[in-house]
Amino acid sequence: MKYIEEFRDSSQVRRILDAIEALGFTEDVNLMEICGTHTHSISKYGIRGVMPSGVRLLSGPGCPVCVTTEEEIDAIVKFARENRDVVIATFGDMIKVPGSVGSLEGVRAEGADVRVVYSPLDALKIAIKETEKEVVFCAVGFETTAPAVGATVLKAIEQGVDNFSILSLHRLTPPAMRALMESSDVRIDGFICPGHVTTIIGSVAYRFLAEQYRTPCVVAGFEPLDALLGIYMLLKQIKEGRADIEVEYSRVVTADGNPKAKRILERLFKVVDADWRGFGLVPMSGLKLKEEFYLYDAEKRFYIRRVEPEDGSPECRCGDVLRGLITPEECPLFNTICTPESPRGPCMVSTEGTCAAYYRYERR
Repeated sequence: MKYIEEFRDSSQVRRILDAIEALGFTEDVNLMEICGTHTHSISKYGIRGVMPSGVRLLSGPGCPVCVTTEEEIDAIVKFARENRDVVIATFGDMIKVPGSVGSLEGVRAEGADVRVVYSPLDALKIAIKETEKEVVFCAVGFETTAPAVGATVLKAIEQGVDNFSILSLHRLTPPAMRALMESSDVRIDGFICPGHVTTIIGSVAYRFLAEQYRTPCVVAGFEPLDALLGIYMLLKQIKEGRADIEVEYSRVVTADGNPKAKRILERLFKVVDADWRGFGLVPMSGLKLKEEFYLYDAEKRFYIRRVEPEDGSPECRCGDVLRGLITPEECPLFNTICTPESPRGPCMVSTEGTCAAYYRYERR
């Protein structure tokens, strides 16, 4: 199959659901997806609601905006508030994310120069066009977006653009999966691995999950049949007592990933410890520019430092949602005072956020 319509064929959906039912799970099984697009697809197509009673689909830390910490949001907001002559360029999802001292949308209303861009290259174009201004790009994302950011830095160097820098808030997916396995908070019996991320890093990146934790993994695509096939393949592994790394999304994903993108990551970035919302410090899970590129590192260039957050919204349980401990409906703010129009946490802001997906497709 190679066309979208084929991956939405209702007769094929019924056939896979019958195969899942035939596996006959009588004990509870927890499967977790680590991708915001999977979260969105599972909610949109009602996949959670057609699972056998023993199969539970959990949503993990698959939204890069959501795992960005409150301290990081506060640092960006305070920097924008205190440096109104600097252009803050960012993806649209970051604009509304609330910190304890406000949001980028709020400081833009106060007069800060905050602009939404669709790619890091758009931010570089602003720097080339407006040479009298410094441009800082807030680089949020997993392994999927980091190569494009790295390539943009190389382009800035090539073109001699000296008023452009990035604030690298990139996170790496496999270390977060390891942190989930090391935690005793929730039992995970199998992972639906992220399709987009795996196009970059390759399916071999999850080998440790099978070898060290005996946890099955399936890399799945994003159409209804992709997700259902991925779930079936995971359940079949569990039923047979196997722990393998399988690829359902074989039309895009390979074992070794994208060598050019990985070379860019290796050339530009160093791996560092990073804090994740809901997780705390996750060892070797972040990316920062290497020392030789310090002129393009906004954190060093402007001495941007994270600060302890103020009171914020203590009732928001976004961190627990990101770890699969609760569903959005178990948060006391969900669909009451926390909505997409007035979000109290990033899980309701981003289109990849679990709360946003539940609000749109699974609200009772």
